[in-house]
Amino acid sequence: MFILGFPLLLVTFAIYNIIAFLMPGVSWTGTITTVHMRSGGDWTMSPGDFLIALAILLLFGEMMKSTRIGIRSVVDHGLSLVLFLAMMAEFLLVRQAASSTFFLLLVISFVDVLGGFAVTLRSAQRDLTIEGSVPHVS
Repeated sequence: MFILGFPLLLVTFAIYNIIAFLMPGVSWTGTITTVHMRSGGDWTMSPGDFLIALAILLLFGEMMKSTRIGIRSVVDHGLSLVLFLAMMAEFLLVRQAASSTFFLLLVISFVDVLGGFAVTLRSAQRDLTIEGSVPHVS
Protein backbone atom coordinates (compact mmCIF):
# COMPACT_ATOMS: atom_id res chain seq x y z
CA MET A 1 0.00 0.00 0.00
CA PHE A 2 1.81 3.11 -1.25
CA ILE A 3 -0.09 5.60 0.92
CA LEU A 4 1.71 4.42 4.07
CA GLY A 5 4.82 6.51 3.38
CA PHE A 6 2.88 9.65 2.45
CA PRO A 7 1.79 12.20 5.07
CA LEU A 8 -1.91 12.75 4.36
CA LEU A 9 -1.86 16.26 5.84
CA LEU A 10 0.34 17.27 2.93
CA VAL A 11 -2.92 17.45 0.95
CA THR A 12 -4.34 20.27 3.10
CA PHE A 13 -0.96 22.04 3.18
CA ALA A 14 -0.86 21.96 -0.62
CA ILE A 15 -4.48 23.14 -0.96
CA TYR A 16 -3.81 26.06 1.39
CA ASN A 17 -0.68 27.11 -0.51
CA ILE A 18 -2.32 26.78 -3.93
CA ILE A 19 -5.20 28.99 -2.87
CA ALA A 20 -3.06 31.46 -0.89
CA PHE A 21 -0.47 32.01 -3.63
CA LEU A 22 -2.47 31.56 -6.83
CA MET A 23 -5.67 33.28 -5.65
CA PRO A 24 -4.45 35.99 -3.27
CA GLY A 25 -7.84 37.71 -3.00
CA VAL A 26 -9.57 34.70 -1.43
CA SER A 27 -10.68 35.25 2.16
CA TRP A 28 -10.40 32.24 4.46
CA THR A 29 -13.21 33.64 6.61
CA GLY A 30 -15.59 34.65 3.81
CA THR A 31 -18.90 32.84 3.63
CA ILE A 32 -19.16 30.10 1.01
CA THR A 33 -22.61 28.92 1.93
CA THR A 34 -25.19 29.25 4.65
CA VAL A 35 -27.20 26.35 5.99
CA HIS A 36 -30.52 27.21 7.57
CA MET A 37 -30.81 25.01 10.63
CA ARG A 38 -34.01 23.49 12.01
CA SER A 39 -33.50 25.58 15.16
CA GLY A 40 -33.94 28.76 13.15
CA GLY A 41 -30.27 29.69 13.28
CA ASP A 42 -27.96 30.03 10.29
CA TRP A 43 -24.70 28.09 10.07
CA THR A 44 -22.21 29.77 7.74
CA MET A 45 -19.29 27.87 6.26
CA SER A 46 -16.05 29.41 5.08
CA PRO A 47 -13.19 28.03 2.98
CA GLY A 48 -11.10 27.79 6.16
CA ASP A 49 -13.81 25.72 7.86
CA PHE A 50 -13.85 23.23 4.99
CA LEU A 51 -10.07 22.95 4.97
CA ILE A 52 -9.89 22.41 8.73
CA ALA A 53 -12.63 19.75 8.54
CA LEU A 54 -10.70 17.96 5.79
CA ALA A 55 -7.50 18.13 7.85
CA ILE A 56 -9.25 16.59 10.87
CA LEU A 57 -10.57 13.74 8.73
CA LEU A 58 -7.08 13.17 7.33
CA LEU A 59 -5.68 13.26 10.87
CA PHE A 60 -7.90 10.28 11.67
CA GLY A 61 -6.31 8.45 8.72
CA GLU A 62 -2.86 9.35 10.01
CA MET A 63 -3.71 7.95 13.46
CA MET A 64 -4.89 4.72 11.84
CA LYS A 65 -1.64 4.49 9.87
CA SER A 66 0.45 5.03 12.99
CA THR A 67 -0.82 1.79 14.55
CA ARG A 68 1.24 -0.20 12.07
CA ILE A 69 4.74 -1.16 13.06
CA GLY A 70 7.62 -1.42 10.63
CA ILE A 71 10.10 0.57 8.58
CA ARG A 72 7.32 2.26 6.59
CA SER A 73 5.84 3.56 9.83
CA VAL A 74 9.17 5.13 10.77
CA VAL A 75 9.43 6.75 7.34
CA ASP A 76 5.85 8.00 7.63
CA HIS A 77 6.54 9.57 11.04
CA GLY A 78 9.71 11.16 9.73
CA LEU A 79 7.87 12.68 6.78
CA SER A 80 5.13 13.97 9.09
CA LEU A 81 7.81 15.62 11.22
CA VAL A 82 9.38 17.21 8.13
CA LEU A 83 5.95 18.47 7.05
CA PHE A 84 5.34 19.97 10.49
CA LEU A 85 8.73 21.73 10.45
CA ALA A 86 8.07 23.08 6.94
CA MET A 87 4.66 24.35 8.03
CA MET A 88 6.19 25.98 11.12
CA ALA A 89 8.82 27.73 8.99
CA GLU A 90 6.16 28.92 6.54
CA PHE A 91 3.93 30.16 9.36
CA LEU A 92 6.76 32.19 10.85
CA LEU A 93 8.31 33.49 7.61
CA VAL A 94 5.62 33.81 4.94
CA ARG A 95 2.99 36.56 5.00
CA GLN A 96 0.30 34.46 3.25
CA ALA A 97 0.50 31.86 6.05
CA ALA A 98 -0.33 34.38 8.79
CA SER A 99 -3.94 33.29 9.23
CA SER A 100 -5.91 31.40 11.83
CA THR A 101 -6.70 28.71 9.24
CA PHE A 102 -3.02 28.00 8.67
CA PHE A 103 -2.34 28.11 12.41
CA LEU A 104 -5.02 25.47 13.00
CA LEU A 105 -3.52 23.34 10.20
CA LEU A 106 -0.17 23.70 11.98
CA VAL A 107 -1.71 22.57 15.28
CA ILE A 108 -3.32 19.56 13.56
CA SER A 109 0.06 18.67 12.07
CA PHE A 110 1.65 18.94 15.52
CA VAL A 111 -1.00 16.58 16.94
CA ASP A 112 -0.23 14.21 14.06
CA VAL A 113 3.48 14.16 14.91
CA LEU A 114 3.02 13.75 18.67
CA GLY A 115 0.11 11.35 18.38
CA GLY A 116 1.84 9.25 15.74
CA PHE A 117 4.94 8.77 17.83
CA ALA A 118 2.90 8.10 20.99
CA VAL A 119 0.69 5.49 19.31
CA THR A 120 3.69 3.79 17.71
CA LEU A 121 5.61 3.65 20.98
CA ARG A 122 2.58 2.35 22.81
CA SER A 123 1.99 -0.33 20.16
CA ALA A 124 5.67 -1.30 20.21
CA GLN A 125 5.55 -1.85 23.98
CA ARG A 126 2.77 -4.38 23.54
CA ASP A 127 4.72 -6.23 20.85
CA LEU A 128 7.83 -6.52 22.98
CA THR A 129 8.53 -10.15 23.82
CA ILE A 130 11.20 -11.49 26.09
CA GLU A 131 13.01 -14.38 24.47
CA GLY A 132 14.71 -17.10 26.43
CA SER A 133 12.38 -17.00 29.40
CA VAL A 134 10.69 -20.31 29.93
CA PRO A 135 8.02 -20.58 32.59
CA HIS A 136 9.10 -22.71 35.52
CA VAL A 137 6.87 -25.74 36.02
CA SER A 138 6.83 -27.32 39.48
